[in-house]
Amino acid sequence: MLLKLSKVSDLTKSAVLLAALLALGACAQKPSAEVAVLVENPLEPEPVQVSYRTEIAIARISELLTKTETTDEQRARLFYDRGVMYDSVGLRSLARFDFLRALRLQPDMADAYNFIGIHHTLVGNYTEAYESFDAALELAPDYDYAYLNRGIALLYDSKTALAVTDFELFHQAKPEDPYRSLWLYFADANLSVPEAQARLALNQAKLDPDHWAGKIVAFYLGKISEQELLATAATLNTDPQQLAERLCEVYFYLAKWHQQQNPTKALDYYKKVLATNVYEFVEHRYARIEMNRLRGLDATAIPAS
Repeated sequence: MLLKLSKVSDLTKSAVLLAALLALGACAQKPSAEVAVLVENPLEPEPVQVSYRTEIAIARISELLTKTETTDEQRARLFYDRGVMYDSVGLRSLARFDFLRALRLQPDMADAYNFIGIHHTLVGNYTEAYESFDAALELAPDYDYAYLNRGIALLYDSKTALAVTDFELFHQAKPEDPYRSLWLYFADANLSVPEAQARLALNQAKLDPDHWAGKIVAFYLGKISEQELLATAATLNTDPQQLAERLCEVYFYLAKWHQQQNPTKALDYYKKVLATNVYEFVEHRYARIEMNRLRGLDATAIPAS
């Protein structure tokens, strides 16, 4: 360029230099692009990814099940363990098949009956659910989570008085657990909200003061605001997995709270529960049933898995 420029006329040189100066001036006046700043909302659920350990464990169990030297008892345990893993990643139909296989090999497995009862509840097969939970409790009378899950089935099946009894048994086993107080409250509130509030207030005194979910109970009793509860859930955890788990819980209980007064907000919260992908949590399991009920649909209208 410089060699060609030296051969042109002085007038042309001046014009080129002037154009260059004007261009530089225009560049200097052009506003620079704003630097983007990443701001994350801690209250927006980030879906939990399937752990590679879970995938490897499923593959390993599947390989072990092909070996002929395993005993029926070992195979039953392998089918059950794989079913639990399938269930934890939302593959509930595959999980149910494995639980049934486990029971065919070992009919006294209370845990498998409990899971099958949950799956029956999710699709509205309440009679079959009761049979499964009854079988679990017959085999293991102190199996408190079978009382929880049977109570939930009874609650959705509009058998509230029976549900209260099961939730009372579940609560008595560990009264310091806030979640047990909350599920008992839901059943009580179906009969009388003032009496439910009164019992929840009494049960609050028994709660573990270090358990974060005590804040949910405090919210239900009007002692903290919704914003304070959400802030607590967001600030307690920096680990994405733990944060997703806490949001799965807090959004479910906020949705339950808003169901009567603001069903649109409740529906939005239930969608956030499902967005966490924390499939093994009771709150995630039953969020879709709650959504269907809000929409006026039967529990079986949308498949649970």
